[in-house]
Parts: sequence; C-alpha cells; structure tokens
Amino acid sequence: MRPSWDSYFMEIAETVAKRSTCLRRQVGAIIVKDKRLLTTGYNGAPSGLPHCAQVGCLRENLNIPSGQRHELCRGIHAEQNAIIQAALYGVSIQGGTFYTTTHPCVVCAKMIVNAGIVKVITKGDYPDALAKEILDQAGIPVVKYED
Repeated sequence: MRPSWDSYFMEIAETVAKRSTCLRRQVGAIIVKDKRLLTTGYNGAPSGLPHCAQVGCLRENLNIPSGQRHELCRGIHAEQNAIIQAALYGVSIQGGTFYTTTHPCVVCAKMIVNAGIVKVITKGDYPDALAKEILDQAGIPVVKYED
C-alpha cells in the first residue's frame, strides 16, 4: 500500500534519527515544502567534534532531567541542524513544514518561528510547556502524527 505523505515524510525523519550520536534520545527532523524534502537534521555533537559516546554526557552525569539545562549539552538538536543545513546551502525553508520524531524544545520552537516554518508534525512528546505555548502564540499548528 502506498504511504500517505505524512507517513512517507515521518518514516524519513525516523531514518534520519538513526544517525543521532546522542546517548539519551535519538531525534530526527526534516523540513518539507511543496511535498519536497529540503533538509534533514539529527541530534548530536557539532561537526568534527567527538561524539558523546566518546566523551560522555554531562547532563546524564549530573542527573539533569530531560527538557532542562540545554546549555550544558554538547549536542545540537535535530531541528537546529535542519535549519543550519538550509542556511549552509542557501535553501529557503520559509513556508515549510517540519516533521520531527520528538516535539521541539523551546529553543527550537523559537528558531522554527523565526525561520518561517508554517507547520510542525511530530511523533513524540517532550516536556516543554513553553515550547508549546510559543508555537501556539505564533500560530504554527503542531499536529500529532498517528500511524
């Protein structure tokens, strides 16, 4: 059976997440516009730097709960990497849709707003009420993906 567009793109985001180098959570994100995949991103250490599996996870060592103290994480979120990839290669993502395997955090939500993304489709949840509030206030619908 031929998958729906949402199923097709979410499957791609799930495949992208498999490249993650994060020890705590593997997240994949893609940006789509007019049924065309523009960019991908997964969470992990900045390009060329040692992965968390090599140097450890400070947030894990300090028992910091998920959704807190992002500044202590050496990794870049999947959504951030997808936006950065667009900037690196000169791809306009304004008017695009984000497909994410996990709901964006507040930092990613603010970037999504300023990047001109018009919709977020997410499979998983994330404990960040402010992220949800910001996307709601910006009028960006967040749709829970269901298989």
